[in-house]
Amino acid sequence: MDGVTRVAHPLVQHKLTLMRDKTLSTKGFRELMNEIGMLLAYEVTRDLPLEQIEIETPLGKTMQPIIASKKLVFAPILRAGVGFLDGMLSLVPSARVAHIGLYRDPETLTAVEYYFKAPSDIADRLVIVLDPMLATANSAIAAIDRLKERGVKDLRFVCLLAAPEGIKNLRAHHPDVPIWTASIDSHLNDHGYIVPGLGDAGDRMYGTK
Repeated sequence: MDGVTRVAHPLVQHKLTLMRDKTLSTKGFRELMNEIGMLLAYEVTRDLPLEQIEIETPLGKTMQPIIASKKLVFAPILRAGVGFLDGMLSLVPSARVAHIGLYRDPETLTAVEYYFKAPSDIADRLVIVLDPMLATANSAIAAIDRLKERGVKDLRFVCLLAAPEGIKNLRAHHPDVPIWTASIDSHLNDHGYIVPGLGDAGDRMYGTK
């Protein structure tokens, strides 16, 4: 699919299979979400621009690469998106964090915003939006709409699972925002859940169901 990168790394696929198992404990699910978040962060930052700087090693001066431009921003969609955050911050500890609070109305499946907090200069940074599930894409679209209202121009979206319907919807609304996912599953069921999926990521991560 245009604008979509499926991360096929064996470690990512192995951990995702473990997460799909309904018998996995809350502790195990949370730990795997953290680990897979780090691996996905590695993939989504693969093409960050570099610049050369001069440093001095114990043996002499040398020009070496360093990431150019301002530090990036991770923007998890609450609450499930936070599951990615620790793993990603362990890889990029200097990154800033924006929090976007959205929940899905169970009747209409539309996204309802209840919280938004971001760095004041977010418009000047690369923003990576985090949400484990790209199902209907309504929450992702609402989050990206809000970020663009704040002037953000450089955006990427990372998820664990995506449904074809969600990809189509997000690409239709925001064709300039590339998507990274570990799997493109079969379809959405009548309740807007990804099939075969892994259930509700937030509930499984926090033990609330």
